[in-house]
Amino acid sequence: MPGERKIIHDFKQLIHLLNERKICKRTVVVWPEENHTQEAVCKAVQDGFIEPILVCSKQTMENYAKKNSFQSILAESPEDAARKAVEVVRKGDADIIMKGFLNTDVLLRAILDKEVGILPKDTVLTHITAAKLPEYHKLLFFTDAAVIPSPNDKQRRAQVKYIVDFCHAFEIECPKVALIHCSEKVDERHFPYTLSYRALKEEAEAGVFGKCTIDGPLDLITSCSVEAMKIKQINSPINGEADALIFPDIEAGNLFYKTITLFCHAETAAILQGTMAPVVLPSRGDTIESKYYSLALASLISR
Repeated sequence: MPGERKIIHDFKQLIHLLNERKICKRTVVVWPEENHTQEAVCKAVQDGFIEPILVCSKQTMENYAKKNSFQSILAESPEDAARKAVEVVRKGDADIIMKGFLNTDVLLRAILDKEVGILPKDTVLTHITAAKLPEYHKLLFFTDAAVIPSPNDKQRRAQVKYIVDFCHAFEIECPKVALIHCSEKVDERHFPYTLSYRALKEEAEAGVFGKCTIDGPLDLITSCSVEAMKIKQINSPINGEADALIFPDIEAGNLFYKTITLFCHAETAAILQGTMAPVVLPSRGDTIESKYYSLALASLISR
């Protein structure tokens, strides 16, 4: 039917949506000095959803940028590249920033610089992943696997808001967000963060985060398995059909991320939220596909 919302269940559908909407984002790539980043960028350009600006060495400018007719800016070092890329975003000349072959801390120093960085004051920086697992019937979003060690109430509230907005961008009208713990019980003494879950649920019911359903504490299995929820006789609006997971800390999020990629061969895409432009922040060891999908994710989320 005309105007019908089509939920995006996998990354192929995401690419189709970007092409359907003719979305093409200016993307500044920081120090693209290795093949995986270069191939991911080329693939995204071929599929029409990014227009790259490379901040790179002279060698890469000569052998890669000019060969592909990509706009480029000469940088003397990874540190210089990070500063120049952030400046491009600050000037409004790029919609996305992508990390290439440099250490994460080098790029983050430039991003978080209080004078010339791209994180607005009092804004929470967090990491969000979208994953397609072979045994789960839709994309699963989760946070935070890379940035916030142990979220305080303000940070967790921001994580919820960001992830609900993500789900809405993927045409999920009323996303189901599970607040993760090792059980379904509030434990104020040993796990005080579970107490704050009550406030998050109340705020969700009041519409603070937009249209969504939030419940917790829930463990991972009951969040994502209808059968498990029935067996444990748990009454939750998530009903084993979570669209998104809020992990209690970076250890839980990071372990989940690495487990699903290593043992489940999940397809993943991840970006930083909170900055003036989405930041594609892959590990140097991530696959070409993961970097490519992350560019697609950022292109959809970027305003």
